[in-house]
Amino acid sequence: MTASPAHSTRPWEDMVLYQIYPRSFADADGDGYGDLQGVIDHVGYLELLGVDGVWLSPIMRSPGADHGYDVSDPRDVDPLFGDVETLRRLVEELHAAQMVLIMDLVPNHTSVEHAWFAAAVEAGPGSPERERYFFRDGLGDDGSRPPNNWPSVFGGPAWTRITEADGTPGQWYLHLFAPEQPDLDWSHPDVGDDLERTLRFWLDLGVDGFRIDVAHGLAKPDDLADLPDDVEIAQLVVDERDARWDRPGVHDVHRRIRAVVDEYPGAATFGEVWVGPADRFARYLRPDELHFAFHFPLTGAPFEAGAVREAIEATLEASRIADSAPTWALSNHDVVREVTRYGNGALGTARARAMLLVELALPGITFIYEGSELGLPSDFSIPHDRLTDPTWERSGHAEMGRDHCRVPMPWEGTQPPYGFSTADRTWLPMPGDWGPLTVEAQLEDADSTLSLYRAAIETGRSWRGPRTASVEWYGAPSGCLAFRRDNGVVCALNTSERSVPLPEGEVILASGPLDPHTGAGEILPPDTAVWMRPR
Repeated sequence: MTASPAHSTRPWEDMVLYQIYPRSFADADGDGYGDLQGVIDHVGYLELLGVDGVWLSPIMRSPGADHGYDVSDPRDVDPLFGDVETLRRLVEELHAAQMVLIMDLVPNHTSVEHAWFAAAVEAGPGSPERERYFFRDGLGDDGSRPPNNWPSVFGGPAWTRITEADGTPGQWYLHLFAPEQPDLDWSHPDVGDDLERTLRFWLDLGVDGFRIDVAHGLAKPDDLADLPDDVEIAQLVVDERDARWDRPGVHDVHRRIRAVVDEYPGAATFGEVWVGPADRFARYLRPDELHFAFHFPLTGAPFEAGAVREAIEATLEASRIADSAPTWALSNHDVVREVTRYGNGALGTARARAMLLVELALPGITFIYEGSELGLPSDFSIPHDRLTDPTWERSGHAEMGRDHCRVPMPWEGTQPPYGFSTADRTWLPMPGDWGPLTVEAQLEDADSTLSLYRAAIETGRSWRGPRTASVEWYGAPSGCLAFRRDNGVVCALNTSERSVPLPEGEVILASGPLDPHTGAGEILPPDTAVWMRPR
């Protein structure tokens, strides 16, 4: 395998990275699913947008029970997206455009179709093959009850009973997510050894780093004791009694990962760390563990000045404790899109545009989820018979799941599939009213959301470095916030229902029209943000 070296000259600390959900980005082969060639064909678009690199959601070989987060072969590309050679060409195209690529890594679990799990089921109770997973006898005289009361994040119990090779009801295995995703036991030496091979495989290919899925969930307590009845099902650690997450042993795993990644200068790791308290979050960012970690307060904050400021301060505090660059994201493939969260329609769009300026004014690494730059809403109108997220079935059709934020990208035209594919039927249906939101429709419109993203990314380059995990807060009217960066640029946000005056100065960029001059300065309307240099 010919190595394509990782970028060692680009600092990560001030990058704007673009998350591509590959099955929804661009379909080059006409099967209704996005693929790697589709990404290659749109590298020019990424350059036009101005981003510094790509986070590529799962592309490893997988039966797709959880859209790639159930990996059957961690050192191969799933044929749905292409092959290893296609990924190599994508890496080369991105590197030629001075962009980096990080890919998803899933170390918490495998697919039930992984060779290890198939061998474990066949080998039987007490076998060495079962020691790589959490196989346990059930409770009760006939073993018909799960080994403990742990719930799955996707609904239902976190245990599934297998049928043994002789046809009798057998042991149970642990899966914190879907039954098709059995959890690995990281106390087994084979698990770490295999992950090291996986890391080197992709780093030798030229991949610049990894986003580590469920980075806070890789260690389990020895006793697998019951949880208190009032522990929440969600991933976010808000209760120290929840033994599923944030166990001390998880840090040994990250030290092992870091030791391998450090062999490749310039490569980096980003952890998905759903841990609330700043001091516990910061433990994952010690010098021999993760380089960076996703911090989610801003992603979940409502459009209220106080809540936004609190989210910013929480992330900056965690960054300060860890001495690591903060990360920011308004959305991703797991949450409701920001336009919808903030109110949908013109209101949600105006607020999402305002929050973009807040996000890009902050120090650190910004992640943009595909379609955010078009102002796409979440689509909750998907017919029930077209839903694909495992949450839909696991919740007994009580929860739709995450398909609403994974609808394919609209590129051009006025009718579905909007240039995403030549197929009439795309893997998720596309709304009929997205014509005004396509890339084509917005590209030459100076007032479009796409144009605002391009302008904000380009303009913000002048102050996104050097890294400082702090901002200077300004006094602001009720319902507003304002902060200043090192070079004197001020970001002001109005979440109130009334217009407020701005100080005299130079307006650099606004998320929407400002009210006319009235006296000394301009007026900042509701649901609007601005970058300026006050006099």
